[in-house]
Amino acid sequence: MADLYSRAERLMGMTDAVWLRHMSNWSVWTRMLVALPLLTLALWSRVWIGWLATGPVVLALGFIWLNPRLFTAPKTYDHWAARGVLGERVWLRQRDLVAPHHARVCRVLTTLSGLGAVVWIWGILWLDPWPTLLGIVMMTTFKTWFVDRMAWVWDDFQRAGGTIEALRDQ
Repeated sequence: MADLYSRAERLMGMTDAVWLRHMSNWSVWTRMLVALPLLTLALWSRVWIGWLATGPVVLALGFIWLNPRLFTAPKTYDHWAARGVLGERVWLRQRDLVAPHHARVCRVLTTLSGLGAVVWIWGILWLDPWPTLLGIVMMTTFKTWFVDRMAWVWDDFQRAGGTIEALRDQ
């Protein structure tokens, strides 16, 4: 699963500068609350516009990629969203320093979010609104819980003397 996180980071092109901008409340909340419903609507639009739905899907995926780059870096890093993003960096770069109780919870939350993705995909493929909505709720809930856990990871990392500089790209 560790490899999955690193692959996602590389796929999204998350450099130090992008991570800093992603710490914005606007970036975190629009990504959590807008990106998945937007992608769902774009995928569902195949019912109404056929292959032309490729356009909205590409635009939705473009928004997901662009989102962490849209907003300016926050002035402080003491709010929940920034601490969650910093915790994700710890999770990606210094996982050996993450307490086992956090690591277990993170793996469970990622697995549950993945199960939500399976339910969501099922709903999208079969054009069934209930599994589609259930999948969205599951993925959003477990991702939000994951970010909250990442905020704890960041707090623990900081208490142990860790700094933002320790998380920079090598």
